[in-house]
Amino acid sequence: MKIAYLDCFSGISGDMFVGALLDAGLPLDRLKEGLNRLDLVGYEIQARREVRHQIYGTRFLVAGEEADHPHRNLNEIRSMIQRADLPETVRRKGIEIFEMLGRAEGAVHNRPPEEVHFHEVGAVDSIVDIVGAVYGLKCLHVQKIYVSPLPVGSGFADCAHGTIPLPAPATLSLLKGVPLMDSGTRHEMVTPTGAALVRALAASFGPMPPMTVESIGYGVGTRDLPDRPNLLRILIGTEAPGHETETVVVLETNVDDCNPEWLGFLMERLFDAGALDVVFFPVQMKKGRPGVHIQVVGRPHQEDALVAVMTAETTTLGVRFRYTQRRVQERSFEEVDSPWGRIRVKAVTDRTGLRRYAPEYEACRQTALKHRIPLREVYEWIAGLNAHTPQAA
Repeated sequence: MKIAYLDCFSGISGDMFVGALLDAGLPLDRLKEGLNRLDLVGYEIQARREVRHQIYGTRFLVAGEEADHPHRNLNEIRSMIQRADLPETVRRKGIEIFEMLGRAEGAVHNRPPEEVHFHEVGAVDSIVDIVGAVYGLKCLHVQKIYVSPLPVGSGFADCAHGTIPLPAPATLSLLKGVPLMDSGTRHEMVTPTGAALVRALAASFGPMPPMTVESIGYGVGTRDLPDRPNLLRILIGTEAPGHETETVVVLETNVDDCNPEWLGFLMERLFDAGALDVVFFPVQMKKGRPGVHIQVVGRPHQEDALVAVMTAETTTLGVRFRYTQRRVQERSFEEVDSPWGRIRVKAVTDRTGLRRYAPEYEACRQTALKHRIPLREVYEWIAGLNAHTPQAA
Protein backbone atom coordinates (compact mmCIF):
# COMPACT_ATOMS: atom_id res chain seq x y z
CA MET A 1 0.00 0.00 0.00
CA LYS A 2 1.30 3.48 -0.91
CA ILE A 3 1.46 5.67 2.19
CA ALA A 4 2.83 9.07 3.16
CA TYR A 5 4.26 10.38 6.41
CA LEU A 6 4.06 14.11 7.17
CA ASP A 7 6.98 15.17 9.36
CA CYS A 8 5.62 18.46 10.74
CA PHE A 9 8.68 19.71 12.64
CA SER A 10 7.71 23.29 11.64
CA GLY A 11 3.96 22.83 11.67
CA ILE A 12 1.78 22.74 8.58
CA SER A 13 -0.21 24.99 6.28
CA GLY A 14 -2.10 24.32 3.09
CA ASP A 15 0.55 25.82 0.80
CA MET A 16 3.33 23.89 2.57
CA PHE A 17 1.35 20.66 2.03
CA VAL A 18 0.97 21.26 -1.71
CA GLY A 19 4.61 22.40 -1.98
CA ALA A 20 5.77 19.17 -0.35
CA LEU A 21 3.72 17.10 -2.82
CA LEU A 22 5.24 19.00 -5.74
CA ASP A 23 8.73 18.52 -4.32
CA ALA A 24 8.05 14.79 -3.92
CA GLY A 25 7.21 14.36 -7.59
CA LEU A 26 3.72 15.74 -8.30
CA PRO A 27 3.98 17.41 -11.76
CA LEU A 28 2.95 21.07 -11.66
CA ASP A 29 1.16 20.72 -15.01
CA ARG A 30 -0.89 17.83 -13.63
CA LEU A 31 -1.87 19.94 -10.62
CA LYS A 32 -2.83 22.88 -12.85
CA GLU A 33 -4.92 20.60 -15.04
CA GLY A 34 -6.92 19.42 -12.04
CA LEU A 35 -7.37 22.87 -10.50
CA ASN A 36 -8.54 24.28 -13.82
CA ARG A 37 -11.65 22.13 -13.45
CA LEU A 38 -12.79 24.40 -10.59
CA ASP A 39 -14.92 27.42 -11.41
CA LEU A 40 -12.15 29.81 -10.34
CA VAL A 41 -10.66 32.55 -12.49
CA GLY A 42 -8.18 35.39 -12.14
CA TYR A 43 -5.46 33.50 -10.29
CA GLU A 44 -2.15 31.88 -11.13
CA ILE A 45 -0.21 29.18 -9.31
CA GLN A 46 3.56 29.04 -9.14
CA ALA A 47 6.14 26.65 -7.74
CA ARG A 48 9.69 27.79 -7.09
CA ARG A 49 12.75 26.49 -5.29
CA GLU A 50 13.60 28.26 -2.04
CA VAL A 51 15.94 27.55 0.83
CA ARG A 52 15.38 27.48 4.58
CA HIS A 53 18.44 26.87 6.81
CA GLN A 54 20.38 25.50 3.81
CA ILE A 55 17.67 22.97 2.96
CA TYR A 56 15.97 23.48 -0.40
CA GLY A 57 12.35 22.73 -1.07
CA THR A 58 9.39 23.86 -3.16
CA ARG A 59 7.33 26.88 -2.27
CA PHE A 60 3.77 26.87 -3.63
CA LEU A 61 2.19 30.27 -4.31
CA VAL A 62 -1.21 31.44 -5.49
CA ALA A 63 -1.16 34.92 -7.03
CA GLY A 64 -3.84 37.31 -8.32
CA GLU A 65 -6.92 36.32 -6.36
CA GLU A 66 -10.34 37.24 -7.75
CA ALA A 67 -11.50 40.72 -6.86
CA ASP A 68 -15.26 40.10 -7.15
CA HIS A 69 -15.52 37.24 -4.63
CA PRO A 70 -13.24 38.07 -1.67
CA HIS A 71 -15.38 35.99 0.73
CA ARG A 72 -17.43 32.83 0.23
CA ASN A 73 -19.78 30.89 2.42
CA LEU A 74 -19.89 27.11 2.83
CA ASN A 75 -22.74 26.57 0.37
CA GLU A 76 -20.90 28.46 -2.39
CA ILE A 77 -17.72 26.45 -1.88
CA ARG A 78 -19.61 23.15 -1.64
CA SER A 79 -21.45 23.90 -4.89
CA MET A 80 -18.22 24.92 -6.65
CA ILE A 81 -16.48 21.65 -5.75
CA GLN A 82 -19.53 19.53 -6.62
CA ARG A 83 -19.65 21.05 -10.12
CA ALA A 84 -15.97 20.41 -10.81
CA ASP A 85 -15.03 17.57 -13.15
CA LEU A 86 -12.79 15.93 -10.55
CA PRO A 87 -12.66 12.35 -9.24
CA GLU A 88 -15.55 11.65 -6.87
CA THR A 89 -13.18 10.89 -4.00
CA VAL A 90 -11.49 14.28 -4.44
CA ARG A 91 -14.79 16.16 -4.52
CA ARG A 92 -16.13 14.32 -1.49
CA LYS A 93 -13.00 14.82 0.61
CA GLY A 94 -12.64 18.48 -0.41
CA ILE A 95 -16.22 19.22 0.64
CA GLU A 96 -15.71 17.30 3.88
CA ILE A 97 -12.69 19.43 4.75
CA PHE A 98 -14.56 22.69 4.15
CA GLU A 99 -17.49 21.44 6.20
CA MET A 100 -15.08 20.73 9.06
CA LEU A 101 -13.72 24.26 8.75
CA GLY A 102 -17.26 25.64 8.69
CA ARG A 103 -18.19 23.82 11.88
CA ALA A 104 -15.01 24.97 13.62
CA GLU A 105 -15.38 28.60 12.57
CA GLY A 106 -19.10 28.54 13.35
CA ALA A 107 -18.51 27.19 16.86
CA VAL A 108 -15.98 29.96 17.55
CA HIS A 109 -18.27 32.74 16.28
CA ASN A 110 -21.54 31.17 17.52
CA ARG A 111 -23.03 30.76 14.05
CA PRO A 112 -24.31 27.82 12.00
CA PRO A 113 -21.64 26.61 9.54
CA GLU A 114 -23.70 27.74 6.54
CA GLU A 115 -23.71 31.33 7.82
CA VAL A 116 -19.94 31.56 8.18
CA HIS A 117 -18.19 33.75 5.64
CA PHE A 118 -14.76 32.20 5.51
CA HIS A 119 -12.69 35.31 4.77
CA GLU A 120 -9.17 33.88 4.56
CA VAL A 121 -10.46 30.29 4.38
CA GLY A 122 -12.89 31.15 1.59
CA ALA A 123 -10.31 33.02 -0.45
CA VAL A 124 -8.95 31.55 -3.65
CA ASP A 125 -5.65 30.41 -2.17
CA SER A 126 -7.31 28.28 0.50
CA ILE A 127 -9.65 26.64 -2.01
CA VAL A 128 -6.65 25.91 -4.24
CA ASP A 129 -4.61 24.60 -1.30
CA ILE A 130 -7.30 22.21 -0.07
CA VAL A 131 -8.47 20.85 -3.41
CA GLY A 132 -4.87 20.83 -4.68
CA ALA A 133 -3.65 18.77 -1.71
CA VAL A 134 -6.43 16.18 -2.04
CA TYR A 135 -6.04 15.99 -5.82
CA GLY A 136 -2.24 15.77 -5.52
CA LEU A 137 -2.45 12.79 -3.16
CA LYS A 138 -4.79 11.11 -5.62
CA CYS A 139 -2.34 11.71 -8.49
CA LEU A 140 0.53 10.24 -6.44
CA HIS A 141 -1.63 7.20 -5.55
CA VAL A 142 -1.24 7.77 -1.80
CA GLN A 143 -3.82 5.66 0.01
CA LYS A 144 -3.05 6.44 3.63
CA ILE A 145 -1.38 9.29 5.52
CA TYR A 146 0.36 9.28 8.88
CA VAL A 147 1.21 12.55 10.64
CA SER A 148 3.72 13.43 13.33
CA PRO A 149 2.70 15.30 16.52
CA LEU A 150 2.12 18.95 15.69
CA PRO A 151 4.16 21.84 17.17
CA VAL A 152 1.98 24.87 17.86
CA GLY A 153 3.05 28.47 18.38
CA SER A 154 1.93 31.15 20.80
CA GLY A 155 1.31 34.88 20.83
CA PHE A 156 -1.29 36.75 18.79
CA ALA A 157 -2.19 37.23 15.13
CA ASP A 158 -4.33 39.68 13.20
CA CYS A 159 -7.16 38.36 11.04
CA ALA A 160 -10.46 39.52 9.57
CA HIS A 161 -12.10 39.19 12.99
CA GLY A 162 -9.46 41.22 14.83
CA THR A 163 -6.59 40.08 17.03
CA ILE A 164 -6.78 36.45 18.08
CA PRO A 165 -4.58 34.24 20.29
CA LEU A 166 -2.38 31.53 18.84
CA PRO A 167 -3.07 28.77 18.16
CA ALA A 168 -6.16 30.23 16.48
CA PRO A 169 -9.43 29.12 18.13
CA ALA A 170 -10.62 27.37 14.97
CA THR A 171 -7.28 25.56 14.69
CA LEU A 172 -7.51 24.24 18.25
CA SER A 173 -11.10 23.14 17.68
CA LEU A 174 -9.99 21.11 14.67
CA LEU A 175 -7.10 19.55 16.57
CA LYS A 176 -9.04 18.08 19.48
CA GLY A 177 -7.57 14.67 20.19
CA VAL A 178 -4.46 15.27 18.06
CA PRO A 179 -1.08 15.12 19.88
CA LEU A 180 0.28 18.69 20.17
CA MET A 181 3.41 20.21 21.65
CA ASP A 182 4.59 23.74 22.37
CA SER A 183 7.09 24.79 19.72
CA GLY A 184 8.46 27.62 21.87
CA THR A 185 7.93 29.92 18.87
CA ARG A 186 5.74 33.02 18.88
CA HIS A 187 4.43 32.44 15.38
CA GLU A 188 1.48 30.61 13.88
CA MET A 189 2.84 27.13 13.22
CA VAL A 190 -0.41 25.37 12.26
CA THR A 191 -2.99 27.23 10.20
CA PRO A 192 -6.71 26.36 10.18
CA THR A 193 -6.34 25.03 6.64
CA GLY A 194 -3.38 22.86 7.63
CA ALA A 195 -5.25 21.61 10.71
CA ALA A 196 -8.32 20.69 8.66
CA LEU A 197 -6.24 18.84 6.08
CA VAL A 198 -4.46 16.61 8.59
CA ARG A 199 -7.59 16.06 10.66
CA ALA A 200 -9.52 14.88 7.61
CA LEU A 201 -6.73 12.95 5.89
CA ALA A 202 -4.62 11.37 8.67
CA ALA A 203 -5.13 7.72 9.50
CA SER A 204 -2.97 8.09 12.60
CA PHE A 205 -0.83 10.63 14.50
CA GLY A 206 2.50 9.67 16.01
CA PRO A 207 5.94 8.37 15.02
CA MET A 208 6.80 7.36 11.49
CA PRO A 209 5.43 3.90 10.68
CA PRO A 210 7.70 1.14 9.31
CA MET A 211 7.90 1.87 5.59
CA THR A 212 10.11 1.71 2.53
CA VAL A 213 10.68 5.31 1.45
CA GLU A 214 10.50 5.96 -2.30
CA SER A 215 10.39 9.77 -2.50
CA ILE A 216 10.90 12.74 -0.17
CA GLY A 217 9.60 16.27 -0.55
CA TYR A 218 9.99 19.57 1.33
CA GLY A 219 7.25 22.19 1.26
CA VAL A 220 8.57 25.67 2.04
CA GLY A 221 6.74 27.98 4.43
CA THR A 222 6.46 31.75 4.10
CA ARG A 223 8.58 32.81 7.07
CA ASP A 224 12.26 32.20 7.70
CA LEU A 225 12.20 31.01 11.34
CA PRO A 226 15.27 31.61 13.51
CA ASP A 227 15.24 28.30 15.40
CA ARG A 228 14.34 25.77 12.68
CA PRO A 229 13.92 25.37 8.92
CA ASN A 230 10.37 26.38 8.05
CA LEU A 231 9.61 23.27 6.00
CA LEU A 232 7.08 20.48 5.87
CA ARG A 233 8.68 17.15 5.03
CA ILE A 234 6.73 14.37 3.33
CA LEU A 235 7.98 10.80 2.94
CA ILE A 236 6.14 8.66 0.39
CA GLY A 237 6.62 4.93 0.08
CA THR A 238 5.27 1.48 0.81
CA GLU A 239 3.96 0.49 4.22
CA ALA A 240 5.61 -2.50 5.84
CA PRO A 241 3.18 -5.46 6.00
CA GLY A 242 1.60 -6.05 9.38
CA HIS A 243 1.94 -2.48 10.61
CA GLU A 244 -1.31 -0.96 9.35
CA THR A 245 -2.44 1.28 12.25
CA GLU A 246 -4.82 4.19 12.40
CA THR A 247 -6.25 6.55 15.00
CA VAL A 248 -9.95 6.21 15.84
CA VAL A 249 -12.32 7.96 18.23
CA VAL A 250 -14.36 5.79 20.62
CA LEU A 251 -17.67 7.28 21.78
CA GLU A 252 -19.59 5.77 24.70
CA THR A 253 -22.71 6.42 26.69
CA ASN A 254 -25.06 4.47 29.01
CA VAL A 255 -28.85 4.80 28.88
CA ASP A 256 -31.53 3.19 31.05
CA ASP A 257 -34.60 5.12 29.87
CA CYS A 258 -34.34 4.67 26.09
CA ASN A 259 -37.01 2.83 24.09
CA PRO A 260 -35.31 -0.41 22.91
CA GLU A 261 -37.04 -0.08 19.54
CA TRP A 262 -34.99 3.06 18.88
CA LEU A 263 -31.66 1.25 19.07
CA GLY A 264 -31.89 -0.46 15.69
CA PHE A 265 -32.68 2.88 14.07
CA LEU A 266 -29.80 4.48 15.99
CA MET A 267 -27.38 1.89 14.62
CA GLU A 268 -28.54 2.56 11.06
CA ARG A 269 -28.15 6.31 11.50
CA LEU A 270 -24.65 5.91 12.94
CA PHE A 271 -23.46 3.72 10.09
CA ASP A 272 -24.98 6.15 7.60
CA ALA A 273 -22.95 8.91 9.31
CA GLY A 274 -19.75 6.95 8.72
CA ALA A 275 -19.26 4.94 11.93
CA LEU A 276 -16.74 2.11 11.62
CA ASP A 277 -18.41 -0.02 14.30
CA VAL A 278 -21.44 0.18 16.60
CA VAL A 279 -22.11 -2.24 19.47
CA PHE A 280 -24.61 -2.42 22.33
CA PHE A 281 -23.89 -4.11 25.68
CA PRO A 282 -26.38 -4.91 28.47
CA VAL A 283 -25.32 -3.20 31.72
CA GLN A 284 -26.64 -2.83 35.25
CA MET A 285 -26.89 0.85 36.19
CA LYS A 286 -27.54 2.77 39.41
CA LYS A 287 -30.40 1.64 41.63
CA GLY A 288 -30.22 -1.73 39.88
CA ARG A 289 -31.82 -0.52 36.68
CA PRO A 290 -30.99 -2.52 33.51
CA GLY A 291 -29.53 -0.38 30.77
CA VAL A 292 -27.60 -0.38 27.51
CA HIS A 293 -23.99 0.63 26.98
CA ILE A 294 -23.60 2.16 23.50
CA GLN A 295 -20.12 2.15 21.97
CA VAL A 296 -19.34 3.74 18.62
CA VAL A 297 -16.01 3.71 16.76
CA GLY A 298 -15.31 6.30 14.07
CA ARG A 299 -12.60 8.34 12.45
CA PRO A 300 -11.47 11.39 14.46
CA HIS A 301 -12.95 13.93 12.06
CA GLN A 302 -16.37 12.25 12.37
CA GLU A 303 -16.61 12.83 16.12
CA ASP A 304 -19.03 15.79 16.04
CA ALA A 305 -21.35 14.18 13.47
CA LEU A 306 -21.52 10.88 15.39
CA VAL A 307 -22.11 12.61 18.73
CA ALA A 308 -24.93 14.59 17.12
CA VAL A 309 -26.64 11.36 16.04
CA MET A 310 -26.22 9.78 19.49
CA THR A 311 -27.72 12.77 21.30
CA ALA A 312 -30.57 13.14 18.80
CA GLU A 313 -31.63 9.49 18.72
CA THR A 314 -31.25 8.52 22.40
CA THR A 315 -32.06 9.96 25.82
CA THR A 316 -28.40 10.39 26.75
CA LEU A 317 -27.32 13.56 28.55
CA GLY A 318 -23.68 13.23 27.53
CA VAL A 319 -21.18 11.20 25.51
CA ARG A 320 -17.70 10.15 26.62
CA PHE A 321 -14.94 10.11 24.01
CA ARG A 322 -11.33 9.00 23.76
CA TYR A 323 -8.81 8.53 20.98
CA THR A 324 -7.00 5.26 20.49
CA GLN A 325 -5.25 3.32 17.76
CA ARG A 326 -6.26 0.17 16.00
CA ARG A 327 -4.34 -2.19 13.77
CA VAL A 328 -6.18 -3.46 10.72
CA GLN A 329 -5.40 -5.98 8.04
CA GLU A 330 -5.08 -4.81 4.47
CA ARG A 331 -8.40 -5.31 2.68
CA SER A 332 -10.17 -4.42 -0.51
CA PHE A 333 -13.32 -5.35 -2.39
CA GLU A 334 -13.26 -7.54 -5.50
CA GLU A 335 -15.82 -9.20 -7.72
CA VAL A 336 -15.58 -12.93 -8.45
CA ASP A 337 -17.53 -15.27 -10.71
CA SER A 338 -19.99 -17.46 -8.78
CA PRO A 339 -22.71 -19.96 -9.76
CA TRP A 340 -25.13 -17.03 -9.41
CA GLY A 341 -23.14 -14.48 -11.41
CA ARG A 342 -20.62 -11.85 -10.34
CA ILE A 343 -20.54 -11.30 -6.57
CA ARG A 344 -18.64 -8.81 -4.42
CA VAL A 345 -16.31 -10.20 -1.72
CA LYS A 346 -13.72 -8.85 0.70
CA ALA A 347 -10.09 -9.68 -0.09
CA VAL A 348 -8.05 -9.66 3.13
CA THR A 349 -4.25 -9.89 3.33
CA ASP A 350 -2.63 -10.57 6.71
CA ARG A 351 0.85 -9.54 7.86
CA THR A 352 2.42 -12.73 6.52
CA GLY A 353 1.08 -12.08 3.03
CA LEU A 354 -1.64 -14.74 3.29
CA ARG A 355 -4.64 -13.71 1.22
CA ARG A 356 -8.19 -14.89 1.84
CA TYR A 357 -11.72 -14.05 0.77
CA ALA A 358 -14.47 -13.15 3.19
CA PRO A 359 -18.20 -12.74 2.54
CA GLU A 360 -19.65 -9.25 2.17
CA TYR A 361 -23.05 -9.44 3.87
CA GLU A 362 -25.12 -7.13 1.66
CA ALA A 363 -23.83 -8.73 -1.54
CA CYS A 364 -24.53 -12.22 -0.16
CA ARG A 365 -27.97 -11.17 1.06
CA GLN A 366 -28.95 -9.77 -2.34
CA THR A 367 -27.72 -12.93 -4.09
CA ALA A 368 -29.66 -15.16 -1.69
CA LEU A 369 -32.89 -13.20 -2.16
CA LYS A 370 -32.55 -12.94 -5.93
CA HIS A 371 -31.94 -16.67 -6.43
CA ARG A 372 -34.11 -17.85 -3.48
CA ILE A 373 -31.34 -19.80 -1.86
CA PRO A 374 -30.17 -19.95 1.77
CA LEU A 375 -27.75 -17.21 2.80
CA ARG A 376 -25.62 -19.94 4.37
CA GLU A 377 -25.09 -21.50 0.92
CA VAL A 378 -23.60 -18.28 -0.48
CA TYR A 379 -21.32 -17.88 2.55
CA GLU A 380 -20.08 -21.47 2.29
CA TRP A 381 -19.32 -21.09 -1.43
CA ILE A 382 -17.18 -17.98 -0.74
CA ALA A 383 -15.40 -19.77 2.10
CA GLY A 384 -14.54 -22.54 -0.38
CA LEU A 385 -12.62 -20.05 -2.51
CA ASN A 386 -9.88 -19.95 0.12
CA ALA A 387 -8.98 -23.59 -0.52
CA HIS A 388 -7.82 -22.54 -4.00
CA THR A 389 -6.11 -19.30 -3.01
CA PRO A 390 -2.25 -19.16 -3.02
CA GLN A 391 -0.85 -19.10 0.51
CA ALA A 392 1.17 -15.94 -0.08
CA ALA A 393 0.08 -12.85 -1.99
